Amino acid sequence: MDGLASIWASPTGRVGLAIVIALSICAILAPLLAPYLPSAINVAIRFSPPSPSHWLGTDHLGRDLLSRVLYGARIALGVSVAVTGLALMIGALLGVGAAYSPPLLERAILVVFDLVSSYPTVILALAFVAVLGPGVTNLIVVVTVVFVPQFGRVARAQALALRHRSFLEAEVIIGASPTRILFHHLLPNIIGPLIVLASMNVPTVITLEAGLSFLGLGVRPPLASWGSMLYDGFLNLNQAAWPVVVSAGALSLATLGFTLFGEALQAVIDPLRHEDS
Repeated sequence: MDGLASIWASPTGRVGLAIVIALSICAILAPLLAPYLPSAINVAIRFSPPSPSHWLGTDHLGRDLLSRVLYGARIALGVSVAVTGLALMIGALLGVGAAYSPPLLERAILVVFDLVSSYPTVILALAFVAVLGPGVTNLIVVVTVVFVPQFGRVARAQALALRHRSFLEAEVIIGASPTRILFHHLLPNIIGPLIVLASMNVPTVITLEAGLSFLGLGVRPPLASWGSMLYDGFLNLNQAAWPVVVSAGALSLATLGFTLFGEALQAVIDPLRHEDS
């Protein structure tokens, strides 16, 4: 609670937290808040402008844009939370494991991290999706693999910094098990920087998911994704502009909110590093 109070005390943090909370509520309560089903087609009202019956208008198939934006928030936040959570967990375990592994195994893990990190994120994601195929599950797996090295390197650096601390050496002397050392001492002391990295990666994941869906390699119809909505809007931009404005606005708002929230969280958890940056 103190951390949230500190974030709320910052003007930018207040804006970011408010946007994050609002988007989370929209995503969780989308079935209750959406006035229509996101896939309900009514060609007779295609490209209807915003009105009391359709607050954000309709798209080229007469689907309600407000409903699709709300369900799109579910996809965006669901994918980003799943990816950052899995990448944090796997990266933390691999990073700590590398710090305590024999030199040969540590070097092998770092080589894998280097191989994944050496390719541009979008290009690597496109290559993996081309092999595995589109879909929500494959999208989560692909983007998780792309982001694991970032968390792994941070976890390894933090673990190496703590490796020879007196309290850890004392635990080893009294015979504490590796599991106890990992979960009771190492992870609680390195989780702060990892949470900051996760919060900063959420907007990147949201944008990457939207980009892959825009290209037809991410979320597949009939599921609503801001990226696929943006693609449909661009195809029909000469007939109506509001589908593009609505989907791009939702994507921009989510990216802005999580970026501001991540920066405020970094200032709270690691103020010295935040000032240096």
